[in-house]
Amino acid sequence: MPPTLASLVHHSALKLTVRAGEDHLDVPVRWAHVSELADPVPYMEGGELLLITALKLDAEDPQTMRRYVKRLVGAGVVGLGFAVGVNYEEIPEALVDAAREEGLPLLEVPRRTPFLAISKAVSAAIAADQYRAVTAGFAAQRELTKQTLNAGPEGLLGALAAQVDGWAALYDASGAVVAAAPEWAGRRAARLTAEVERLRERPAPASSVVGGPEHEDRVELHSLGTGRRPRAALAVGTAAALGTAERYAVHSAIALLTLTTERSRSLHAAEQRVGAAVLRMLLAGEPDHARTVAGDLYGGLLDAPFRMIVAESVSGTAARAVSGGATAADSGDDLLGGLAESVESAAARSGEAVLVVPEGERLVVLAADAGAAVAACTRYAAALEAARAAPERAGGDEAELVVGLSAPAGPIAAAAAYKQAEQALSVARRRGRVLVEHERLAAGSVLPLLADDAVKAFADGLLRALHEHDATGRGDLVDSLRAWLSRHGQWDAAAADLGVHRHTLRYRMRRVEEILGRSLDDPDVRMELWLALKATSPE
Repeated sequence: MPPTLASLVHHSALKLTVRAGEDHLDVPVRWAHVSELADPVPYMEGGELLLITALKLDAEDPQTMRRYVKRLVGAGVVGLGFAVGVNYEEIPEALVDAAREEGLPLLEVPRRTPFLAISKAVSAAIAADQYRAVTAGFAAQRELTKQTLNAGPEGLLGALAAQVDGWAALYDASGAVVAAAPEWAGRRAARLTAEVERLRERPAPASSVVGGPEHEDRVELHSLGTGRRPRAALAVGTAAALGTAERYAVHSAIALLTLTTERSRSLHAAEQRVGAAVLRMLLAGEPDHARTVAGDLYGGLLDAPFRMIVAESVSGTAARAVSGGATAADSGDDLLGGLAESVESAAARSGEAVLVVPEGERLVVLAADAGAAVAACTRYAAALEAARAAPERAGGDEAELVVGLSAPAGPIAAAAAYKQAEQALSVARRRGRVLVEHERLAAGSVLPLLADDAVKAFADGLLRALHEHDATGRGDLVDSLRAWLSRHGQWDAAAADLGVHRHTLRYRMRRVEEILGRSLDDPDVRMELWLALKATSPE
């Protein structure tokens, strides 16, 4: 502990006597300072024991002493040492009364005790305290290192919580609690998810302090990782601000967790390279070789129904907003990285295997069907969709990320699943959607696909001659063609729908053939004309 006024009073060699402020002797002393100025306040930083002989003070004037003492207290001076037998044989009552009124400890310094002895005592006590703190810090570092080697991050958190007399928690890249110590701290740590997410938006290293009436304790949050995007976060909760020894322990924990994180990052990169090889074998139709290479790395993922996810980054204003003004390429990387982290974190929490392979501006994921990773992908896409639809971000920009999700498949059908995911990705890009599932495409209608600009251009070109004919008032060939096709070529039913004689309808269909130069007996021609009509008037 740092020196206090009480420890100085009890110092046998100093012989100090308390004349006022007896109830405030437990305050720490940051330094002992000698000043005979009538107003030393401009040179005070707070926490000092001020030593005087009243050489330039009218110490017997009550008004002067009240002003003097009030200014000292306002500047944070923790005590006043008055040397007797120099200018005054004893401390003037005016100063004693003023110190009592303000609650400022007033110490009588005997003539045989030089101010230098007091300064040396304070300095020695501060040095001893700092040495104890450094020694305790090294001991804490050794213990934290030992626990990390023996029990991993969980052991480190337990040791750190004991060192700071509080609790500690580790968060993964998605902001979820990975581990906490003691066990009861998990619930408290989970309530800080929003603060952790805000911390992750800042470049590492970053830190923040959470505290206030609504919180049970003071919590420090620290990001972990050496890259631009934090890989994890550490929370340390205590009843009060950390002391020097506790600060050493926290800094040691941050360093150890960062090393662990970066080592995990290297292993993760190696795992991704293995995953890329496994994926290539699956797509090449070699599931047995893929299983051999994967070994136990992906558990039973290659033997159970899985989904193929293909994600691709695109530029957009909202993407730049998400990245805090970074370039479009950086924004895309952030979004792809965020998707990968969400998928991997969800899989880790649920204990399921997942294969994640970055491919430049693409990300390929192979995840268990109906598992936590697929659900996390869907939630991530839904959050981006909601952010893009927000009024402040509306403006017709492309989606920041497009994702295609295949139907469930097995190892033999991996190539087909990849193609399905790419098809769904292409549809998502054309529709301005974040995520499209291939199963939804097969279960839905083909009509929404006709909204493509290329399809509309083809339809306009195919029907242009008929529209120009009808514009002259010489017939209703377009409406007649629509009615005839909708009735599958049944003359009487189509004529009834139009309110004309069937011979009139036959004449109009011959004119359609003449103008288009195509035969309506050809089923391909009928199909193209029907789709063209739907593309130009889908109602």
